[in-house]
Amino acid sequence: MNSKTATLTSEQPITTPAEIHQQLPLNQVLEQQIQRHRLAVQQIIKGQDKRLLVVVGPCSAHDTAATLDYAKRLVQLQEEVADQLLLVMRVYIEKPRTCLGWKGMVNDPDRDGSNNLNKGLTISRQLMLQIVELGLPIATEALNPFLAPHFDDLISWYALGARTTESQTHREMASQLPGAIGFKNGTDGGFDVAVNAMKAAAQPQQITRINALGQLVLSNAPGNPLSHLVLRGGKSGPNYQPQYVLAASQALRAAGVNHRVMVDASHANCGKVSERQQQVLESVGQQLQDGQAILGVMLESFLVAGQQPLEATKGVYGQSMTDPCLNWSSTGFSLRKLAQQVKLTFRVAESA
Repeated sequence: MNSKTATLTSEQPITTPAEIHQQLPLNQVLEQQIQRHRLAVQQIIKGQDKRLLVVVGPCSAHDTAATLDYAKRLVQLQEEVADQLLLVMRVYIEKPRTCLGWKGMVNDPDRDGSNNLNKGLTISRQLMLQIVELGLPIATEALNPFLAPHFDDLISWYALGARTTESQTHREMASQLPGAIGFKNGTDGGFDVAVNAMKAAAQPQQITRINALGQLVLSNAPGNPLSHLVLRGGKSGPNYQPQYVLAASQALRAAGVNHRVMVDASHANCGKVSERQQQVLESVGQQLQDGQAILGVMLESFLVAGQQPLEATKGVYGQSMTDPCLNWSSTGFSLRKLAQQVKLTFRVAESA
């Protein structure tokens, strides 16, 4: 890996957003579909739609065939639970690294250290387009502000991770992203940083950004009011339990921002043991019936359970090469059960 990286001795021009949009365009029918998806997500976040928002899919995309296979199954599941859940597929093409490691499909599509970014941009956008064509809304993590414009016409929901929520640059980026945004609590488990990020991203402001032509420009960002807190646990352990959800909701309300939260079933909330995500979903379902202010959940799921070592050669089809994931059958079981719990919540609300 180091030998290939070392061969980069000069700067390489990167495909601009305008160029990649021209190469892989979004037609008018799909553009209207994405607008409908964004509106549906917005209505759930605002409490105008009683359904639960579910961001679900592989920890990261590394195999386009397996990812599309998963997407097709998710389309069928969405038809079953459409009245209770809105499924938004994770298509994570960038991965934050604590130190070093694979930075995701867009940065290193061949997973061999060659870092063919232009190839990664093409493959990633092509994959997203294929998933949108299946009728699914897409979620991704907005990590590199220089790359976000290459995909911003395709995304319905964004995450800002625990490491970037505190970053001013990422808060500025969030203020002009076109989709809803979930800010994750800090790695320490606290949510003050995310609350401040929500406030900052909601405000109109002048920011520097990359435009469609690849130029650095000064731009007026309108502010993004569609942000919310994502509880993902922290160094001290999980924070999806009722007492943490209630404390977060009260703090958010006191800060004057959206008091309804999303629960991330993965990361520290499951101790990176993928099967424990099912326990988190069961708790969320019960908390909904108890009246907790939860708008959605996140779930890391793929075709095959667990994870495999990162390697350039073909590995286990449909198994994660980053964090461990829940397998497809368990995912379907848990989401069908969650849909039934949401349905019971509807009945409780109607009878109140």
